[in-house]
Amino acid sequence: MATKTTAEKLATIQQGYTLQGATIELGAAIVDGEVHKEAQVRLPLAMMNRHGLVAGATGTGKTVTLHMIAEQLSTAGVPVFLADIKGDLSGLATPATASEKLSARTSALGQDWSAKNFPVEFLSLGGDGNGIPVRATITSFGPILLSRIMDLNDTQESSLQLIFHFADKNNLELIDLKDLRAVIQFLTSDEGKPQLAELGGLSKATAGVILRELVSLEAQGMEKFFGEPEFDTAELLRTAPDGRGVISCLELPTLQTKPLLFSTFLMWLLADLFEDLPEAGDLDKPKLVFFLDEAHLLFNDASKAFLEAITTTVRLIRSKGVGIFFVTQTPKDVPADVLGQLANRVQHALRAFTPEDAKALKATVSTFPVSDYDLEETLTSAGIGEAVITVMNEKGAPTPVALTRLRAPESVMGPSAEDLIRSTVGASSLLAKYGTAVDNVSAYEKLSGAAPVPTGSPASGGAPGPSLDSASEASGGSVPSQADIDAEARRIEEEILGRPSSRPAPSPSPSYPEPPAPSAPGTSQQDTGMFGDLAGALGGALGGGLKSMVRSMGTQLGRDLIRGVFGTSSKRRRR
Repeated sequence: MATKTTAEKLATIQQGYTLQGATIELGAAIVDGEVHKEAQVRLPLAMMNRHGLVAGATGTGKTVTLHMIAEQLSTAGVPVFLADIKGDLSGLATPATASEKLSARTSALGQDWSAKNFPVEFLSLGGDGNGIPVRATITSFGPILLSRIMDLNDTQESSLQLIFHFADKNNLELIDLKDLRAVIQFLTSDEGKPQLAELGGLSKATAGVILRELVSLEAQGMEKFFGEPEFDTAELLRTAPDGRGVISCLELPTLQTKPLLFSTFLMWLLADLFEDLPEAGDLDKPKLVFFLDEAHLLFNDASKAFLEAITTTVRLIRSKGVGIFFVTQTPKDVPADVLGQLANRVQHALRAFTPEDAKALKATVSTFPVSDYDLEETLTSAGIGEAVITVMNEKGAPTPVALTRLRAPESVMGPSAEDLIRSTVGASSLLAKYGTAVDNVSAYEKLSGAAPVPTGSPASGGAPGPSLDSASEASGGSVPSQADIDAEARRIEEEILGRPSSRPAPSPSPSYPEPPAPSAPGTSQQDTGMFGDLAGALGGALGGGLKSMVRSMGTQLGRDLIRGVFGTSSKRRRR
């Protein structure tokens, strides 16, 4: 094949990046060693919800790339979520200072640069930092994500799902770690033995292991991340009064000591958004762009259920108007099923100092379309602030590969002053809502008898009782017979564990026949079919043990207990 001239290569790039709608301006193409500002490389704003990957070796400029893209998204009225691991991204709140070197760079790129600051909301996990505290309740976090933090195996994860199911059934609110600890301690106590036996698939030994891991989390100081007031992820979708998108910047000063908690918490944010956002279809611009830094932490030693849940979330959240950009060192850090859904690629330089590095380089090159570049050479020789780019154009096709010198941010590339951060947090409308932790009555108080609160159905209006057995009588409902209890135990075991019950079939009770489950208002036979389809879609991610529980959504009980892709409980179901 004949070698193309520089003019032909430029023409290919110019044609490929000539787009009709609004765009994110990434930089100018480098062809045959020269920057050509007439060949601008762009990313269509409407394609940002097709997700993306920003990769590259340490020190090659990934954080500056996030910074620059976030600025333009905010200007376009798109909210952004960023995790600030090194503290550098707080500079978005401070205008940059012009310099001779900066002017030379921007002029060479054809960039019309001016110093600006952007609307930033500073957040922190559980108040671990200066930002607005972000907390989640245990019941919202769910068993799958919690198992990931606790490093539980598949059997222990299934057992934790049973514990959550027991708490859901008995109106034992799991708000913080002490609530979950209280439920497990109850089930393993003499008083709780009957309830433990009814759960069938949960052994006292396994419950003890989970309890031990839970105590370990508390000893590491992680209890402050769980509690109330729970952060409403809709806060991430706000725009400023001037129409610019709010950039939510999550401070992570102690990431090095809790990396798994950080990555799992980010997936909780995404899972909660996924559960609550309506379908949006194709939009002119996304509702939110979510940058998930240190993405490899999500996937290292992850369970099959967890990986399937991530894949499902990435695949389906696109239609809800949310774009996810994974930020890591090499594409091999991301599983193939997830990588295949990342249409926009910004690949900074890679190093090939070891045989493993060389293998990663070849794997990275194989993921790009055929181009006019020798990508192995290009990726190892690219400078700081340069990246190999290909994105999805407005027709859904990949753009030509282009080595690009990236635009310069217009705000400070580094941390903002501490005083500015504190004053921004102090002036935030979110401070009054989330600034002070509260400890409402929940499972711990109910099981310890610390507060006389109902444990029956909230709608029953019955008197409270200190025990689970007396709660049924106090609720004003009928007292279940032993046959009813046995039938319920079989149902729990079969639906949650996904296998036939080992308990003997119960005899029917003439005194207390089981009434048919009432349908929710507006439920039809068509709804039942829809729930069956949902069971097939989510069953793989949740595991066989929960698939049959999804099918039970046709009953009111199923509607009350069903959880999301990660076993999370959305705000609509928690209210």
